[in-house]
Amino acid sequence: MDEQKARHRFHLPVDKCHQLYIEEYGAHDGIPVVVLHGGPGAGISRKHVETFDLSAFRVVAFDQRGAGRSVPSASLHDNTTDALIADIEAIREKLGIDRWLVAGGSWGSCLALAYGEAHPERCLGFRLHGIFLAGQEDIDWWFHGARSIFPDQWEEFASFVPEEERADLLAAYYRRLTSGNAHEEVAAALSLRGFSAKTQTFLPDPGHVAALMEPTAALAVARLFTHYCVNRAFLEPGQLLRDIDRIRHLPCEIVQGRYDTVTPMLSAWRLHRAWPEAGFSIVTEANHQSTKGPLFDELKAATERLRKRMAPITPKEGKCA
Repeated sequence: MDEQKARHRFHLPVDKCHQLYIEEYGAHDGIPVVVLHGGPGAGISRKHVETFDLSAFRVVAFDQRGAGRSVPSASLHDNTTDALIADIEAIREKLGIDRWLVAGGSWGSCLALAYGEAHPERCLGFRLHGIFLAGQEDIDWWFHGARSIFPDQWEEFASFVPEEERADLLAAYYRRLTSGNAHEEVAAALSLRGFSAKTQTFLPDPGHVAALMEPTAALAVARLFTHYCVNRAFLEPGQLLRDIDRIRHLPCEIVQGRYDTVTPMLSAWRLHRAWPEAGFSIVTEANHQSTKGPLFDELKAATERLRKRMAPITPKEGKCA
C-alpha cells in the first residue's frame, strides 16, 4: 500500500487502562468514514482501506481495545460493546468529525449496528458485510454447526479439549484462554485461530492460514472473541434488529458472501428483511474472506454507490483536532 500510506498515526488514551492505535488515510476534506474491524480482536486490515477511493474519503481505522497495536494487548478489562461504542465517539470527537460513514465486517458489522443505533445522529450511513448479529444461533453455529461443512477441521478443533467438554466448546476454550497459564492460553488460541482461518476462504488457502497464526495476534483474537461470545456481545437478545428503525432512514449497503461459513447468509438475510431500504448484494463465489477476490471487489462497488448517495449531503465534514 505504498500509494496509500497512513497520513496520521497516533495512540489515544480512552481510560486509565486502554490506549487505542489509530490511523488516518485519504483526503482531509473527504467524506469521513470509520472502519470497524472484525474478530473481535483482529485489528486493522489495510486491505479494507483499499475499498475506499482516498481522493474522495477520509478514512479512520483503529485497533479496538486489546487488539493490534492498542494496549494492553488481549486485555478483557472494561472490554464491552458499550466501551467500544464510547471509544468510537472519543475518536470522532478527537478528530473533530461531526458525522461519518460507518463501515464494518463480521464482528465489525455487529459493532457498526450497535454504534449506529446508539448514535444515529453521528452517522452518514453504513457499509456492512459478513453480517454477525451476536445471537445465540450465530455463536452456536460457529462453535458447533460448522462441523456439518468442515467435519475434518472441526474434529481437530474439538479434540483440543477432553471429550467430556466438547458439548460446549465455547466454555471449554474460554476457560483455557483465561486460565492465567501462558502456555495453555497460547495453545488454545492457536487451535481456535487455526480452525477459524481454515474455514474462512472459498477455496483452501494455506497462505491465509499461515498469516493468521502469529501467537500474540492469535491470542488477542481468540481471547476477545470468546469473551464477547460468552457475554453475547453484551447485547440484549434480538437487540440489533429490534432497534433497526433508529437508522433505517440512513443510506446503507449490505454485502454478503453466499457461501460464508463463518457468518452464514441467514443473518444477512434477516438484516435485509428488517432493513429493506438498504442495498443488498449477494456475492456468489465468496465465503468470509473480504480482503481479495469477488467480495473485495463488491465492497469497492458498494462504497462507490454510497459515495454517490452521500456526496450531496456533506463532502467536507470534519476538521482535525
